[in-house]
Amino acid sequence: MFLSVFDLFKIGIGPSSSHTMGPMTAAARFLDEIASGDWPRPAGARVARITVSLHGSLAFTGIGHGTDRAVVLGLAGLTPTTVDPDGVEAVLAAVAAQRQVHPQGHPPYRFDPAVDLVMDRKTPLPGHANGMAFNALDADGRMLLRRIYFSIGGGFVVSDEELQRMQSRSEPEAGPAVPYPFRNAAEMLEMAAQSGLSIAEMKRANEETLSTPAELDARLDAIWQAMRACIDRGLSQEGIMPGGLKVRRRARMLNERMQNDWKENRPNPLLANDWLSVYAMAVNEENAAGGRVVTAPTNGAAGVVPAVIRYWTHFFPDAGPDDIRTFLLTAAAIGGIIKHNASISGAEVGCQGEVGSASAMAAAGLAAVMGGTPEQIENAAEIALEHHLGMTCDPVGGLVQVPCIERNALGAVKAVTAASLAIKGDGKHFVPLDAAIETMRQTGLDMSEKYKETSLGGLAVNVVEC
Repeated sequence: MFLSVFDLFKIGIGPSSSHTMGPMTAAARFLDEIASGDWPRPAGARVARITVSLHGSLAFTGIGHGTDRAVVLGLAGLTPTTVDPDGVEAVLAAVAAQRQVHPQGHPPYRFDPAVDLVMDRKTPLPGHANGMAFNALDADGRMLLRRIYFSIGGGFVVSDEELQRMQSRSEPEAGPAVPYPFRNAAEMLEMAAQSGLSIAEMKRANEETLSTPAELDARLDAIWQAMRACIDRGLSQEGIMPGGLKVRRRARMLNERMQNDWKENRPNPLLANDWLSVYAMAVNEENAAGGRVVTAPTNGAAGVVPAVIRYWTHFFPDAGPDDIRTFLLTAAAIGGIIKHNASISGAEVGCQGEVGSASAMAAAGLAAVMGGTPEQIENAAEIALEHHLGMTCDPVGGLVQVPCIERNALGAVKAVTAASLAIKGDGKHFVPLDAAIETMRQTGLDMSEKYKETSLGGLAVNVVEC
């Protein structure tokens, strides 16, 4: 089993990897298929119009998560990696005014977002909660091409046929051959013991089957640069976040207050927790505003890993680029195991799959740079994940703001606590990481749909808007 570090850490935009980045990617896939011409159609028929319907969680919380905007941007030819967050409003206004999209390399297609983009809350698509259907019609309204896609978390998108193949196989489809193809934590520890390598070293060896060492380092450095830039921008912004809840940004104010306390040497026994929290909140406030973020492993949980890395570089002055690479490689190894054996999607398993996974990844990464053994690293990940089990995904107003922003802060604090506890032990512990991951999967299956990113239960319905 191999899932690249760059599958888990993707540079994109907010506010959601599954509800924003995924639908934008799906739109790009649909355009590519139209352009390929590799589909049956009547002689001389040409695509003149595109329509889209969103289903399940995408329909219930799509407006709050920017799914409608993401689809428009995707049909306009933009991708999560290439879109300029500052240019989004101009693109959306142009499409609404012209009632058409004109992606590069295509003729213009009629697409009126007010008519041709439907939030269908009554018709779930079988297979996954995040379903969407794209339709291409000719000038007379005849259906020429229909494709169904599912956004399965972390920006990953599959077609209905691909999803069926994934769900019908007892074993996943073989990926590229790598020297350490661990499928679970037990195999990871066994391979580490046999090879004498760290988790990061095994992950690096796997990644280097696809790129040179220099290319790998450059891409890892780019991920951290994007994360750090997101923190810095979040610490510089203020005002009300979009969406209607009138939630005010707090990261800048908290940062300025803490900077003053730092300069004046005021004693603060909670200093580490305060910095962790403000870094995580800065990222997730940027995410909520539709800024440039890195999935880690999702947008909703994007603040945890960057906050813990920034904490490490803040309080450990000897931390260097190699530490950050080790952190990211170790975190990705844990995230890959979780995604392979359970889920990182809030629509599938609740927030335990998002912030819980992110906290486990961050705990593992921190334990690694603190000199932890593979057993201690696995223990750190398990502690962090175990204490997120059962966490629901119930965003107020369908927005990635409440409780999501503060939840990332607490996930970062738990990650550091978990790493500290694990490093002080010998790696032996009662609950294996694999057991915690399987428990998360089973808990997600048992969890009511009200608590899986539909905003139909929990805080989403119990917070009274004034």
